Amino acid sequence: MRIALCQIPVSPEPSVNLSRVRSALAEAARGGASLAVFPEAAMVRFGSDLRAAAEPLDGPFCAGLAAACASAGVSLVAGVFEPAPDGRVYNTAVALSPSGALVASYRKLHLFDALGQRESDLVAPGSCPVVADLAGVRVGLQICYDIRFPELSRALAVGGASLLTVSAAWQAGLFKEEHWVTLLRARAIENTVWIAAAGQVPDPDSPPTRAPTGIGRSMLIDPLGVVRADLGPSPGVLVAEADMALVESVRAGLPSLANRRDDVFGPSLPTARVS
Repeated sequence: MRIALCQIPVSPEPSVNLSRVRSALAEAARGGASLAVFPEAAMVRFGSDLRAAAEPLDGPFCAGLAAACASAGVSLVAGVFEPAPDGRVYNTAVALSPSGALVASYRKLHLFDALGQRESDLVAPGSCPVVADLAGVRVGLQICYDIRFPELSRALAVGGASLLTVSAAWQAGLFKEEHWVTLLRARAIENTVWIAAAGQVPDPDSPPTRAPTGIGRSMLIDPLGVVRADLGPSPGVLVAEADMALVESVRAGLPSLANRRDDVFGPSLPTARVS
């Protein structure tokens, strides 16, 4: 399959971001992509009023995403915010089909209460991993900080995923960029899966903020950990080929999933929800 890494800047204005998604999807379609992966919080940048911006998944923003997918004929994974029952919001990745149908939604499990930040003040945690069928491929969904928790990637791989998407707003900081690259490659290697990670970059048209915006470094990584594409720090759309047959080929010679010791460590938990 051909995958588009859509490394866009994210504005405080959802309408601006929707326009950027449309443009990126059109470019992805011109490149022959069947799936486009967008950053975390593609709906509205962190530092905005997330409660005011949050919408149900049948609200105007997701309707705009659906129309954009239908126009481009490309599947999409992108980060949005939904209202949560306790007054906070969910940090959600939606997966849409080329017709614009909602295939799956994943609410971020691991909230970034680290390095002086408390995502949980505004964001409620999800409760279940999600594997979805997109463009004929089993895809596991992750968001940013999730990549630091190998048990989630393992649950998705055991749940049938051949490709993991990681939508992120990975903030700059001491060794942070090295962590991002190392963690993505490690998750690909240890689970023998493809990784398609899309990050935000700063928006030159918006005022500076201390909230996360992102370093970019959107990447496509193969099941042996080889970086096949890297967008660096600048906005852009990059379409690259991911041969899904490589997953089974690598697993035949390097069967680390088959060789895991469930009798010693117990089964990989939790079981992923399959859409």
